[in-house]
Amino acid sequence: MTKYTELLKPFKIGKLNIKNRMCMGAATLAQVGPNGEMTAEGANYFIERARSGFGLITQQAVWADMAVEKNIGLLCPWNNPALFTRSVAKMIDRIHRYGCKLFCQVTMGIGRNVIGCAAPSELPYYFDPSKTARELTVEEIQQKIQWVIKTAKFLKGCGYDGIEVHAMHWGYLIDEFAMSITNHRNDQYGGSLENRIRVCKEIVEGIKAECGADFPVTIKMGMKSYIKGLYQPTWDGEGEAGRTLEEAIEIAKLLESYGYDALTVNSGIYDSFYRALPPSYVPREDVLKLSAELKKHVNIPVMAIGRLNDPDLSERAIAEGMTDAVVYSRAAMADPEFPKKVMMGEPELIRPCLSCNMGCFLNGCCAVNPQAARELTYGLTKAMNPKKIMVVGGGAAGMEFARTATLRGHKVSLYEREDTLGGNLIPAGTHSFKAEIKALNHWYQGELARLGVDVHTGCAVTAELVREIRPDAVVLAVGAKPVMPRSIPGIDSAKSVCCTDAILGKAPVGETVVVVGGGLTGCELAVDLAGHGKRVTVVEMSGKILSSGPATPPQNVMALNLLMEKYGVTVLTGTKLDAINDSGALVTGSDGESRCLEADTVVMSVGLRPEPSMASELYGEGIEVYEIGDGRSVANIHSAVWDAYEVARSI
Repeated sequence: MTKYTELLKPFKIGKLNIKNRMCMGAATLAQVGPNGEMTAEGANYFIERARSGFGLITQQAVWADMAVEKNIGLLCPWNNPALFTRSVAKMIDRIHRYGCKLFCQVTMGIGRNVIGCAAPSELPYYFDPSKTARELTVEEIQQKIQWVIKTAKFLKGCGYDGIEVHAMHWGYLIDEFAMSITNHRNDQYGGSLENRIRVCKEIVEGIKAECGADFPVTIKMGMKSYIKGLYQPTWDGEGEAGRTLEEAIEIAKLLESYGYDALTVNSGIYDSFYRALPPSYVPREDVLKLSAELKKHVNIPVMAIGRLNDPDLSERAIAEGMTDAVVYSRAAMADPEFPKKVMMGEPELIRPCLSCNMGCFLNGCCAVNPQAARELTYGLTKAMNPKKIMVVGGGAAGMEFARTATLRGHKVSLYEREDTLGGNLIPAGTHSFKAEIKALNHWYQGELARLGVDVHTGCAVTAELVREIRPDAVVLAVGAKPVMPRSIPGIDSAKSVCCTDAILGKAPVGETVVVVGGGLTGCELAVDLAGHGKRVTVVEMSGKILSSGPATPPQNVMALNLLMEKYGVTVLTGTKLDAINDSGALVTGSDGESRCLEADTVVMSVGLRPEPSMASELYGEGIEVYEIGDGRSVANIHSAVWDAYEVARSI
């Protein structure tokens, strides 16, 4: 008997039966061919997830407009209709064989989010405010609407089960029409709320007229913008200048009256991107609180999306009437078998999505699943000549290598000098807002146990031990340790604390804290400490925090800046630590003036340094030697996992 009875209940969108309430949301990966067709990898990406049990999959947006604006590189049926049809026909047929329904997003336009695109009114582009998006004419608006309708009819002919209108969310074109802050028109498409969402009314009425009243049409909409002005995100949404929840409710009621069959709901726009694509700092329940209120006012299904990557939370949300279904996007990238593992009663086997945005947003992939959207060309095959492999280091890289190599049939032994596995996943997952990293560590340990990997903890490995064991290959995943610059006077002071010791509670942290280093680790630590009531100052030598090391996704940067503002963290950029003394930290600012920042504790967070490598000691011993993860080059979880997977799939 499963405990996920709500997730596994069927539901209807219009008259269309959906077999369960686990839906997969749209995401743009490497799925677009040179003529706007679906690639074989893209098709396989969706088929894999249909095979695993999703009730509904929504494919990412296709470009409809062939008259007013140029395609920005999305899927498009009109460049070569026959080619597009061929590229999706087998995919749709195979998806249907698993009882899964497939919707396709159709976009009216992107608006000020992409330079070169037009908007409802003249607006500054999000990524370059010095440039202005031109205003669409009434004739152009109506042309774009007709192209959306025409495209929906074409897609129905291809075999799609329904259409999701893209989108009254993220500040895309329809969203810009709907919000008074971005719609300054005084014709039939501006002014009153009904006028501002007139495009939605004309789109759904046109699709229903062309495709039939029973053809499902949904729309993706944001329930709250979290801005106090363009380029001005807010954490709590106070002084909302975009869409309020109250206005979203009125819009939802109108959309239902126009004929929309369901609403996919989230929050945020590009100007508050941390809400649109929420990192782990945003509480999972936030979007559900909004959807629960909106759901009270409509009778059509409400499907919530936004970091709902936990089946237990999803089950409770449906049971408590907060949403009718849950839409997974990043979680479906991280683990294509999410629904299968829920149905089998094995949720602990689900590979956690970190909500990190490191892969999916920055690189069009997944940080923890290197196969995502590349299953055909970058999947695993059984090793032709299984080897005895010794892995040194039980952090993310070492565990990923051991897991993947074992799946391929190699005999793997993993050695970790500490008493527990995890390496730097342990401090990285200690903050309350980084629970997914802690979960990833637990998942890896569970996988190694399930696969029967020979694990040795509390065992420091030397070159002599490797020679004694004589593996066919040794993989050095030795990791990295925090830098404590010995050249800083007072670095050995009782006030001076290493960042990992502060995070793990191995060293006491006083009430007034100076964090030296404004990278990701330092800023997350500052937020955590300030959130617990400590007075925190961040000292960063460069002119900007969160600018050193591997790129930090803009959503994460935005969220951390807002949280530091919320908790009163003082940030001093262009400031160098000169010494640590009895009073605190002696620093010099960009103006050349020195001063002492009083502090009970000075936490050093100035980066990591790879642990010493024994690789050179093993050369010439007839043993293959590989170095992966932070021991090779300090980066992040994404890099460590991908390093390990690349070597493990090829060795």
